[in-house]
Order: sequence, then structure tokens, then C-alpha cells
Amino acid sequence: MKVLHINAGLEKGGGLFHIVNLLTEANQEDADFELLTLADGPVAKAAKKAGIKTTILGAQSRYDLTVLKRLAKFINNGNFDIVHTHGARANLFVSMIKKQIKAKWIITVHSDPLKDFEGRGMVGNIFTKLNIMALKKADGIFAITQNFSDLLVEKVGIPKTKICVIYNGIFFHDNKELPKKYAHPYFNIINVGRTEKVKGQDLLLKAIKKIDDKNVRLHIAGDGSEFNNLRALARDLGISSQVTFHGFLNQKEISKLYQKMDLAVLTSYSESFPLVLLEASDNLVPIMSTDVGDIEKMIPSEKYGFVAKIGNLDDISEKLKQAISSSREDLEEMAKKEKLYLMRAFSMRNQLVAIENYYKFILGEK
Repeated sequence: MKVLHINAGLEKGGGLFHIVNLLTEANQEDADFELLTLADGPVAKAAKKAGIKTTILGAQSRYDLTVLKRLAKFINNGNFDIVHTHGARANLFVSMIKKQIKAKWIITVHSDPLKDFEGRGMVGNIFTKLNIMALKKADGIFAITQNFSDLLVEKVGIPKTKICVIYNGIFFHDNKELPKKYAHPYFNIINVGRTEKVKGQDLLLKAIKKIDDKNVRLHIAGDGSEFNNLRALARDLGISSQVTFHGFLNQKEISKLYQKMDLAVLTSYSESFPLVLLEASDNLVPIMSTDVGDIEKMIPSEKYGFVAKIGNLDDISEKLKQAISSSREDLEEMAKKEKLYLMRAFSMRNQLVAIENYYKFILGEK
């Protein structure tokens, strides 16, 4: 079974790590997977560094449709059984050549397709409709959570029979391999994610203000359209001295930050199955999230982490207070318990097996 994964190539967040981790695991298992990116960028760079067979199509702009003919030729000449796209632009390009290719086409839905282009006006509405049209054309869809599967059925109109639910996995490290934690005087909180409205970092800033604890420090690692607005909000709230905006950081830089973090937090309005929390847990950082996606699969009870109501400032503030008031020993024990649970349930090996089984189903082999 020969599989081609396709991505636009400019992804810098969880989508990048999902693709690279999956194809790395496939390489280790001798699966015949390879990657094509529409343009050169972070995804191709990371994939090549990981030893993944990678082709760059060479699109000259985000919507360079002149590459469509080359894309169809590459797929057909490569005799791929499955084409697997990640991201709205890759979905759009393959939807436009669907009738020209022999391979079956599968999409992974990494985020809420109704919110991907939220806040971008008329252009955003057009791209949302195009992406939904692409989803309806695909032979099969991976939904990263049951929540997303239900959304695709109820709000997008995708037949339930076309959807397979899988959960993200990562490569977990042995605790002995992890660098030692830095001693630090503050209670350090980290938020890793694009600075976009859907990520709800404004709520996190307001919660820091509401808590009014000068011993708390917040580190936001990520960039996006709301970056400057969030910095302005921190100034307006009078908490600039407690907040560090790092901008985009690579995985090595984030791992170093984890060495002095006491809590990793997401206050998003929508998520799939957030890799950043798996990665924080791998680094033995306790985790907190709003009740997004299938987060109960990741944090099954209060013994494993903290869960707040979506969009609820009071509840977010209260859960932060609970974490901050916990002893370091209790937080360390929580982090160890959570990591052990996640290692058993969400390894890359488990994810690859589930994906390959669905490929076989789509190809009529199972």
C-alpha cells in the first residue's frame, strides 16, 4: 500500500508535528509513506530532517493553480493507492483534480472547518465554503475527535459512514531522558499555540488579572493575527510585567521553556486533540484545558489535570487558582500520573495502526 501525504507546507503548529511524527513512525515500521508539500517551508524542512521522503511541488504563491496538472501527474505516475491531505489548501488542490487521479483520497480534519477562517471577512467565508466542498468530495475523513466527527455529520452534512475517529499521538520520552527542571521563584504558566481568536488567549490574560497574584508569570509561545492585540490587552490590564510574549518558538526552544514551567494551559474555544498538551505532559508539566474536543479522553478526571468551561472566565480563573494553590509535590505527582496514562493510550504506534486499518477499509481490503 503506497500512500502520499500532502500539505501546503507552511504549517508551523500542531499540524506540522502530526504529519512529521506520523510519517516518522511509518518509516520505522517500513510503511510506504511519503510527503509532498505544495511549497517549500517549515513542513518540508522538518520532514527532510526526520529522514522522510519529501517532494516540494514548487507553488509560487498560496493559490498557484498552475501546479494542479503537475500534482495530478505526480500522483498517477507514482502509483499511489491513497492520497491523504492535511489542511484546507491541500484539500482544495486535490478536490480540483479528484476526477483525474486514480488514488483514493482521505482528509484529516485537524480543526473545526467552520472556524478555520473565522474573522477573515468575505474571503474567509469563501475559503470556508471551498473547504467544506472539498470535505464532501473525499472518499474518507479522519476526525481527530468524536466531537469533530459529530460536527461534520450534524453541521457540515458529511455522511457518518465516511468518517473515522482517531486520536493524535506523540513519541513519548523515558523520564530519565528528560533534562532536569530549573529552580525558579515564580509559578510559571505556559500557553503554546497560534495567537488567534479561537485560541482564547484573551481569556487567559483576563484570568491572570482576575487572580491578582504577583507570583504568577505567563509565557505565550506562538504568533498569529491577534499577537499585537494580545500585547495591547496585557498592557491595558496592567499585567505586562507578568506576561512574556515569545512569538513562534521551535520544538527545541519550547522544550527548554518546559524545564521551568509549573502548568501548561489552553483556554481555546475549539480544539481537536491538542498535541501541545501531550507534549507538555511528556515533559512532566501538569496540564489544564477548557472543555474542548474530546479533552475528557486526555484528562479523564481531576486526578490527571484541570478542566475549565469553555469561554467561562470565572471557571478558568478558579481552575488556575486550584493549580497555583497546589503543592509542588502534588503537581509533580499529577504530571507523572497523567503521562503514564497518556503513554498507554496515545502512542504514535497506536495511531499508525488505526490509520492503516482505515486505509485498508477504503481500499476494500478489510
